[in-house]
Amino acid sequence: MKRMVILGAGESGTGAALLAQQKGYEVFVSDKGAIHEKYKNVLSQHDIRWEEKQHTESLVLNADEVIKSPGIPGTVPLVKQLRAQGIPVISEIEFAGRYTQAKTVCITGSNGKTTTSTLTHHILTKAGLNAALGGNVGHSFAKLVYEGGHDVYVLELSSFQLDDMYDFRADIAVLLNITPDHLDRYEYQLEKYAAAKFRIAQNQRPDDAFVYCIDDEVTMNEMHKYTINAKQYPFSIKQKLEQEGAYLNNNEIIIHINKNPFTMTIEELALQGKHNVYNSMAGGIASRLLEVRKEAIRESLSDFQSVEHRLEFVSRINNIDFINDSKATNVNSTWYALESMNTPVVWIVGGVDKGNDYTALFELVQSKVKAIICLGTDNSKIIAAFNGRVETIVEAGSAQEAVALSYRLATKGDTVLLSPACASFDLFENYEDRGRQFKAAVRGL
Repeated sequence: MKRMVILGAGESGTGAALLAQQKGYEVFVSDKGAIHEKYKNVLSQHDIRWEEKQHTESLVLNADEVIKSPGIPGTVPLVKQLRAQGIPVISEIEFAGRYTQAKTVCITGSNGKTTTSTLTHHILTKAGLNAALGGNVGHSFAKLVYEGGHDVYVLELSSFQLDDMYDFRADIAVLLNITPDHLDRYEYQLEKYAAAKFRIAQNQRPDDAFVYCIDDEVTMNEMHKYTINAKQYPFSIKQKLEQEGAYLNNNEIIIHINKNPFTMTIEELALQGKHNVYNSMAGGIASRLLEVRKEAIRESLSDFQSVEHRLEFVSRINNIDFINDSKATNVNSTWYALESMNTPVVWIVGGVDKGNDYTALFELVQSKVKAIICLGTDNSKIIAAFNGRVETIVEAGSAQEAVALSYRLATKGDTVLLSPACASFDLFENYEDRGRQFKAAVRGL
């Protein structure tokens, strides 16, 4: 019996453990941190051996194969040791892909991937397809394959998940954009981060599809370095495209697939803002490639409910709007959030900085932001960047404190925007925890 060791017992690790056991492996799960109660229960119920708060080397280094959680960098000594011994280290996505023949729509990008994945899944299920949503959002791909019974998987894939993917092949690969993010994991080199994103197109065949944004500068600069065998479907809001794909003509989106164009005005879209026109185009192309009827796409694009923690309207209190954009964990996401604001903003920002360059935000902040509340353990970089650009900069040690301060600093007609531009691990479990604490504090005002 082959021995499968899984490093990390979160959503992806637990899903991988279930699938590996189902496929006849001897499974051992090892997590250097504490394992969440709900995952411990799942592992114990299935008689899967696990350890927490340590990696016992003798129990890890005897593996035939290792599945590594996307959160663990490839540079940690244990992973280097495994590779030096010639033990394959793969991602849960790679592993799950071996056990399904279903179609896969794989979506990556620095920004918009959760929105686009959720939107695409919404279109497909509304059109009657048996589609599942997973990967970096919702359930792990491995858990969905373990449960079985799906015809299409819509997978949101982060660069970390793509890093350890070797033979996996996407039927439809979507690359939304590439902006500097997670550079701390890529030796602060944008090219290395871009290379991780382009792995989404590896192993694709000529009858597969590669959907990408022709307006994205980094994508276009890097694309020539890679062999893309799949048929290409670009999308643009800046130029009219002669080939199949999608573009904006005046106020109309035109999705042109199989010589059968689909048109819809941007006013009809449920998701407003420039970046959401891109997301809607990408979801629309993927759906047309899966032969979803135009009417079903039109209906879904106009009735889609936004993703939690992504420009999510929380409440209006004394004519002050509170918006939860906790999912904005990089500068570019926050740029989109600020760009879509039409009132003076009290901006809550901060957390774990991933090598952020705040200069891209200077113009928007100067024109829209009246006060900054720093929500992190070390706010020196943010204070240095915006000192003199914004009149008021204060610090908060909790979501509750940040909301109380924002309520004092805002006046009628303002918007309080939580859009941190940073990861959340200093004060919160993850961006969802940060967003929920923010919402609870707002509702407690």
